[in-house]
Amino acid sequence: MNDLLSPLLTPEGRALLDEVRGTAPADELAVATRLRRAHPAELVSAALGQARLRQRAAAKFGDADAERMFFTPNGVEQSTRASVAAHRARRLTALGVTSVADLCCGIGGDAIALARAGIRVLAVDRDPLTAATARANADALGLADLIEVREADVTEVDTAGYDAVFVDPARRGGRGRIFDPEAYSPPLSWAVAAASAARVAALKIAPGIPHEAVPADAEAEWISDAGDVKEAVLWFGTEPGAVRATLLPGPRTLLGRGLPDPAVRPVGRYLYEPDGAVIRAHLVAEVAEELDGGLVDPTIAYITADTLRDTDYATPYEITDVLPFNVKKLKALLRERGVGNLTVKKRGSAVEPEELRRKALPKPQGRNAATVFLTRVAGAPTMLLGRPTRP
Repeated sequence: MNDLLSPLLTPEGRALLDEVRGTAPADELAVATRLRRAHPAELVSAALGQARLRQRAAAKFGDADAERMFFTPNGVEQSTRASVAAHRARRLTALGVTSVADLCCGIGGDAIALARAGIRVLAVDRDPLTAATARANADALGLADLIEVREADVTEVDTAGYDAVFVDPARRGGRGRIFDPEAYSPPLSWAVAAASAARVAALKIAPGIPHEAVPADAEAEWISDAGDVKEAVLWFGTEPGAVRATLLPGPRTLLGRGLPDPAVRPVGRYLYEPDGAVIRAHLVAEVAEELDGGLVDPTIAYITADTLRDTDYATPYEITDVLPFNVKKLKALLRERGVGNLTVKKRGSAVEPEELRRKALPKPQGRNAATVFLTRVAGAPTMLLGRPTRP
């Protein structure tokens, strides 16, 4: 399997990678035809495939790193976003960690962030191509002195000589995403047991993990980047039982205080949409208290309040209209307000946003913008019309 990568590491392969950099999909056939006159067809195909992967990876790793790194399709899909990996590396550094056993290292995204933080890394993966790719990336970014890549079964690796253990189990199978933590590879129970071998441990898990599956002696952290929830992490050796939501860039961190659910109240002048990490961490009550607000419905994570306040953990909207769900009324109101740009958000509604946008605004002509929330208010299907605002 390494033969898919090794030809690209030769001088000829590297020269081809430089030549095909930035090739647009529409130009691939013409470029391939030209290059095959002077290079083996398999090498040209591999270079163009790698160029496509690098373009996809730029969103996670940035252009500068992605153009030098090597990727596999699964590696691009499953690797940690660089900003998230850097946050984790900063936390480990603050805990005094100088060496980490990175188990299930993939193509090396986390190992790279750890090494750049000055941490010595043992990066382990059992897949030959994946391990070879991680090794190539350590070399490409000048981090080979800090990253040792080992092709091995992580369950057979001795981690006793490392300050910390980081485990990123595979959460995808032949049928897509795996939601049962015990169906991870390796299972979450094994990862938790492995954590006990180190002073500090971090286990990357799916953000949808049930809270009852979080071990009592673990800290649980949900992380979002630019508003998108990326992952959850179980920390050992930090603050047992703590729950936090971390928002990147920043970081801005909200620590749970065990507050009861907020009270339900009538819709006020403002609606606050909590960040996804806050919702996943079950910390909506902490944000509601900060805003002196309540919920629009006991099952919906929208906060309403009468005053506009600054918060890092929710996006505020000024509500202009509260309507029972009725597409015809919404269509008439949008026409009356001259709305030509409609954003549709939903929580607790079965209606698809695109469907509503198409029906309520079939021929966008107005110059104004609006946001409609499809939700429930005190159990009733409701439309809240408003616009983003700032304190």
